[in-house]
Amino acid sequence: MVYEMLTFGLFALVTIASSLGVVLVRDVWHSALLLGVALLSVAVHYVMLQAEFLAAMQVLVYVGGVLILITFAVMLTRQAKTDEEEVTNV
Repeated sequence: MVYEMLTFGLFALVTIASSLGVVLVRDVWHSALLLGVALLSVAVHYVMLQAEFLAAMQVLVYVGGVLILITFAVMLTRQAKTDEEEVTNV
């Protein structure tokens, strides 16, 4: 019972910290990675509640699907610096 409480507390802390990181981090890429950590830790909570099907759906749908879409959106919408901008910034 003690190990379950320690595991719950650890993953609750990971969930809260990564959720705050999603909101507070300025870089969109790091925010997407922290979202993945938050979603995976929620899946761990489902496993602890003995809801393995919900945990599997959490990983497959949210982490696998939504996070990949966010990653593609971030990669496609980033603007590359042109040569003129790089020269003027130096």
